[in-house]
Amino acid sequence: MKFEKWNIAARAPAAERVLQASGIPPLAAAVLGTRGICTAEQAEAFLDDGVHLLQDPFALQDMAPAVERIQTAIATGEKIAVYGDYDVDGITATCLLVRFLWQVEANCTYYIPDRLEEGYGLNQAAISFLAEEGVALLITVDCGITAVEEVAYAKSLGIDVVITDHHECKEILPEAVAVINPNRKDCSYPFPYLAGVGVALKLALALTPEKQKDIVFQQFAPLAAVGTVADVMPLVGENRAVLQQGLREIRYGLAPFRTAARRGGLYTLIRETGLDKRWIDSTSIGFALAPRLNAAGRMGCARLAAELLLTEDWKRADDLAKQLCNLNRERQAIEGHIYEQAVLRIETMPPQDRMALVLEDADWHQGVVGIVASRLADKYARPVFMICLDGEKGKGSCRSFGDFNLFEVLEANADLLDSFGGHALAAGFTISKQNISAFRQRMNACACRHWDGEKPVSQLFIDVELFNPDILTIEQIQALSILEPHGSGNPKPLFCMRGMTILSLSHVGDGRHLKLRLKKKNQQLDAIFFSATAREMGVQMGDRVDAAFTLQINEFRGNQTVQLVLVDLRPGCTQAQIQKELYEKYKNGLPLTQEEARAITPNREEFAAVWRYLAKRAGPQGLEDTLLNLSRKIAKSFGLRAAATRIMVCLEVFAERGLILLQGDCSHLQISLCKGAGKVDLEQSPIMLVLRSSSQP
Repeated sequence: MKFEKWNIAARAPAAERVLQASGIPPLAAAVLGTRGICTAEQAEAFLDDGVHLLQDPFALQDMAPAVERIQTAIATGEKIAVYGDYDVDGITATCLLVRFLWQVEANCTYYIPDRLEEGYGLNQAAISFLAEEGVALLITVDCGITAVEEVAYAKSLGIDVVITDHHECKEILPEAVAVINPNRKDCSYPFPYLAGVGVALKLALALTPEKQKDIVFQQFAPLAAVGTVADVMPLVGENRAVLQQGLREIRYGLAPFRTAARRGGLYTLIRETGLDKRWIDSTSIGFALAPRLNAAGRMGCARLAAELLLTEDWKRADDLAKQLCNLNRERQAIEGHIYEQAVLRIETMPPQDRMALVLEDADWHQGVVGIVASRLADKYARPVFMICLDGEKGKGSCRSFGDFNLFEVLEANADLLDSFGGHALAAGFTISKQNISAFRQRMNACACRHWDGEKPVSQLFIDVELFNPDILTIEQIQALSILEPHGSGNPKPLFCMRGMTILSLSHVGDGRHLKLRLKKKNQQLDAIFFSATAREMGVQMGDRVDAAFTLQINEFRGNQTVQLVLVDLRPGCTQAQIQKELYEKYKNGLPLTQEEARAITPNREEFAAVWRYLAKRAGPQGLEDTLLNLSRKIAKSFGLRAAATRIMVCLEVFAERGLILLQGDCSHLQISLCKGAGKVDLEQSPIMLVLRSSSQP
């Protein structure tokens, strides 16, 4: 098992029926139902990705003064510098705004700080350099919201500053010409989940005449889509519209009639990764494009990625794309080495230091530790803080686990930090070496309070439990595409199926991945478990397992087959355990799926067998037994192998209709026949009416 706890959402059969009646296929309807979407109107709103979802850019606080100042700079020929961050969001935001300003003939340059030498955000040395270059207006993208001193310094040098950002705001905002951030407390913008590149896009649209807005949106949606996915922003509402438009434009750009010269650097990178031969979606961006663009910033070469996205020289773009892929491979090797070191260190840490993991080292690569922190947070189910030491100073990257809010924790302990910024789930900070020990103690204390001293556990949240593999058809899986694009706020649907048997297993991809063939009922299914081995998962041929998976269509030599992409495996429950869980669900009044209701609804033959047994064995003193023994004895007497759960439902129906007195629970039943009980219609029992209703489509 990779996850200590599986949280399987309760099915919503009534919602599924309503959604299917509106034309939504069964698997997709089941997912929407467990996610709280119960009506056709709610489904239509959730699945909507039209451009009408875009909000008025001038609804953002300070957009009007920002536009006025930028238009003045364009009209008078003042030199403008776009100052960005070195991650994918910042790089795409920088390139989007620079390209737009070039198109409107602005005198524009750009600056992305070196991650390793300068660190995050505005810095005075960079501002001095830009002042010497004659910059009169500085526009930040994806940074600047906490740069109070730096903006004041720029102002002292005669540089006006317009800030566009989306990170958490502190109490005091910089005294800039304009501060555009949907997370400002005084900002009433209705969609607070824009990425940094999303805010840059809103600024470009605000600077665009009304008649040209659609063209500008289409042109820059690809860059906005890449940055939004890479920064793990919720893919709902306005972000969903941006992503879908961006994906459409990217796919159109890959059409055969589009020449390489017209495609630009983004398409060159797509070709270099091999994505030009596949269907591009949000997963393609997140797992193929974003890591290569991000590698440039992490390895201290962010300007290479920016140059790739800005160049119109396709030969130069080809060279840059190859460099980014090489940097990504180098980043992966460094990341793996740091990860192994961190794991060895964590395993020897005392328990009091393991509620929040604070690690420091002078030899770690500052550009890579954020990714390692994310992997460690997943592995250990803890918030992780990794600090790269340089003499007496340290630069830290942290990643959260669960609902542990990093920004709030860093803000509450700012007295130990030199600086900090970021989000609830990911943040950065600088700290003096002498404060790290105290910082470690405080972070562990914060985590201990947050989880009330209990050990946090890794959890898997499953949308739908499937009972019948017959529903896993190519058509049903293809129909899940209506739920796309997937990402934060709309994850790819996760399913599970219990009691599957491993028919065969092998290792592929140089032994890095596990390929299995699983059986449920009479159907066999192919499965792949990436970055897992049979030994790690503790499985072998013949094992009975529960599987958690996403679904895909595998195509090989023109043949399409269903494939489970495994997320976790655990020892399979026995049928008795499954029945017990199902009965507890029924007794607690939780909604049952059609399959679940059918599984515990007794038939006439079972009613008759239970009654005949009771009539024969329950004398004047009644009958005492466990449910398991009782079901075995009935099976032996009448050759009827009814599940214990259905035997218990039979008893409850008899008691409800006045045929028996029933006391105790499954571990100790006390049953007495009621004297003088007449003939009754068992099907009119309220229990049976509810079960029959739940089992109907």
